[in-house]
Amino acid sequence: MPYYLFQAAYTPEAWATLSKKPQDRRAVIQAAAEKLGGKLQGAWLTFGDYDVLCLCEMPDNASAAAFAIAASAGGALKASKTTPLLSFEEGLEAMKKAGKSGYRPPK
Repeated sequence: MPYYLFQAAYTPEAWATLSKKPQDRRAVIQAAAEKLGGKLQGAWLTFGDYDVLCLCEMPDNASAAAFAIAASAGGALKASKTTPLLSFEEGLEAMKKAGKSGYRPPK
């Protein structure tokens, strides 16, 4: 099953709620991923542009997009980003195909 990196930034209102009532949101994330046929592999709180990072296995792009849409639709996020991840084997296959593509840069 393909892996996806989900990153999310909470709104100030969401942070206010979490500051008043701290919550471990991993069970909610896991349940949503499972309902879409996926699995949460790990979740972390982060510094920087995004506040939460989740690594999930999802059955396909549509399921990964559904997960991201559901999270965004809840209203607690001001930004989110989904990155499909390639295994090294898939990356090597892509490199081989790229080498045979015949693409030429502009001259």
